[in-house]
Amino acid sequence: DSSKIYTTHISYLEIYNECGYDLLDPRHEASRLEDLPKVTLLEDTDQNIHLKNLSLHQATNEEEALNLLFLGDTNRMIAETPMNQASTRSHCIFTIHLSSKEPGSATVRHAKLHLVDLAGSERVAKSGVGGQLLTEAKYINLSLHYLEQVIIALSEKNRSHIPYRNSMMTSVLRDSLGGNCMTTMIATLSLEKRNIDESISTCRFAQRVALIKNEAVLNEEIDPRSMIICLQKEIQELRDELALVTGEQRTEALTEAELLQ
Repeated sequence: DSSKIYTTHISYLEIYNECGYDLLDPRHEASRLEDLPKVTLLEDTDQNIHLKNLSLHQATNEEEALNLLFLGDTNRMIAETPMNQASTRSHCIFTIHLSSKEPGSATVRHAKLHLVDLAGSERVAKSGVGGQLLTEAKYINLSLHYLEQVIIALSEKNRSHIPYRNSMMTSVLRDSLGGNCMTTMIATLSLEKRNIDESISTCRFAQRVALIKNEAVLNEEIDPRSMIICLQKEIQELRDELALVTGEQRTEALTEAELLQ
């Protein structure tokens, strides 16, 4: 709709060994990972998750958004393993935050698109990794296990407790799994016979995801500044009409006290 005013902001979160990092932090290239500020989870009284130390960057067109994606990708944790020459060692969440409003309206509509790249599960006995790679594999597999637990719980109709808090990833994706959302999962499989067990496991996981039923509704809120402007205009119009009826002229602008009455 060309009549609406749109704003777009981008964030890019990496979850490495169960710690969050801002992939768009300008200090990323010149600093060691352990020296960067960690992204932490904050939960409000309505159980909404907020991410501290995760930056938002405005993007006015597709090119700017893609440049932010490419910039973040250069900062990702990647390592060579016996199974993969360029194995991603973390989960990443590229988020597009959208808001729109009609000119002159106080109602703002919000939307959010998570593009999630999950690190692949690893069978340590098969890959034969050790040291830091082994530690990374354990964190990857554990977080995928917690994600699967959430998926299983969501697919059970009578399940009252969903274990979102077990991992950072499931906490961040809470509103994109069983909340006000629409979710698409793309399962990638290996063509190699030696990976048949992992491929079957991935297919079963995708089947569980397909059982989840979500219903999305519009996210709208009132912008306080826009509401004040609308009310100011409405009050002025009513005063002008009153002046026409009574014959009194009012030329001075409305005071702040009058607006707050």
